[in-house]
This record gives sequence, structure tokens and C-alpha cells, in this order.
Amino acid sequence: MSAELNRLLEIMARLRDPQGGCPWDIEQTFTTIAPYTIEEAYEVADAIEKGDMASLREELGDLLLQVVFHSRMAEEDGHFAFEDVARAVNDKMIARHPHVFGSVEVESAEAQTRAWEDMKAQERKAKAATRDGRTSVLDDVAAALPALLRAAKLQKRAARVGFDWENAGQIFDKIAEEMDEVRAELSAPQIDRARLEDEIGDLIFAVTNLARHLDIDPEGALRATNAKFTRRFHHIEARLGAEGRSPAEATLEEMEAYWQEAKGL
Repeated sequence: MSAELNRLLEIMARLRDPQGGCPWDIEQTFTTIAPYTIEEAYEVADAIEKGDMASLREELGDLLLQVVFHSRMAEEDGHFAFEDVARAVNDKMIARHPHVFGSVEVESAEAQTRAWEDMKAQERKAKAATRDGRTSVLDDVAAALPALLRAAKLQKRAARVGFDWENAGQIFDKIAEEMDEVRAELSAPQIDRARLEDEIGDLIFAVTNLARHLDIDPEGALRATNAKFTRRFHHIEARLGAEGRSPAEATLEEMEAYWQEAKGL
């Protein structure tokens, strides 16, 4: 291992030391640290999206710290250490790339993707054998993933075994059907919030399916829309601010006019 990586492992061991370590770091658990791990992964993605290499270097370091943190806690409990984590992923990468580290030949990136998925399916079967013997194509699609991202992954997995729409046109019909069901719930004499939430979820799931069929990453598409909305709303705030007002002091019509103005920029 490099000197800097060894130094990081030593720093984490010191922080977790019951004798003279950091009180906050000492009291953390896998559960309390998990949200920070997820947050750091998103900050890495944000730096990449912005093309900010200085931030990317920093955020990758923060994400590495999360791996070291979890590994240290596991080592303290006698489960595994950082070296075991590195060894496992090294072995996995070599096993999944026989065309690089072995004698297998693949004719294209698409063929390699199929081979990769086949190997992952075999790994899922092996894991299932150590539990109750049952396996599913949906195994290891993590429940903790953001709902939109998980929906797309679940759909992709089901599609691999033929459970899928034949074309995007059929999904438009499904979206229209789900819209009608939402309207039906809203027109009921007494709105059932649980049923309404269920129908909204079905609608979002159907739109996610459409994005997948059109080879659009729904998570990335929504992230871009969020950024667009933020940029345009900032324009509204700036225009109103120049007039000495805030959005709360403007009419909807005035804000809509500035919104349309922002769309033209």
C-alpha cells in the first residue's frame, strides 16, 4: 500500500481509539455513518457534473474516508479489514474481466456487458445458495438506492428475462392509464391519501420505464431538470431583487413573466 493510504488507515485507527481518540468518531456505527457515505457519493457525482477537478479530488478523498471508516469498524468487530475489502474487489475485477486477465476473447463492449451480467447472475446464485437457496433476478438491487434509480435498475433486471414492454408506444398508453387513475383518485368524494400515493408512484414508475426504453437515464434527466429549475428560479429572484422585492412580494403572473424570460436566456 502507498504511504498516504497507510497514513489514512493510521489516522482512522487513532480517531477510533477509545483511549484519546475523537469522541464523535468513537461513538459512530455502520448505521450512523451510512448516510454520510451516500452523501459523499453524490458529492463526487456533483463534482463530475460540474467538471471541477479540484473538487473531484477532494470529494473522492472524502468517499475513500468512508470506505476506511467502515472498514475500521468492521476490523474492530473482527469481521474484516481494509486489506480484505481491497483483496475482494481485486479478485472480483480479475474474475469479471477474463478477456483482459485471461484467454477469453470478446468482440465488442456490448458482448462484454452481456458477459458481465451473466457473471453477476452466477454470483447472485452463489450468494442465494448460502442463504435459503432461492434466487431472483432482482437480487442485490439495493433497497437503499434513491427510488428513481432503483426503479430503473429493477426494470432493467426484469427486462433481461423478457418482462418488458415491446416498444415505447405501449408505455405512453400506460402513462395515460396511470394519469387517469390519479385523476380518478382526485375526483373521489373522499380522497384516500394512501391510494393517491400509490397511483402517483405507479405514474412515476411508468415514466421511468419510458426513459429507460428511450435509453435516457431518468436519474440524470431529473437532476438536469432540477438544475434548470434552480437556474431559472434564481433569475426570478435576481430580477425581483433588482426591483427591491422578493418572490413572496410578487404576483404569480410577474414571476411567470420572469420565468419565461429565463427560458430565453
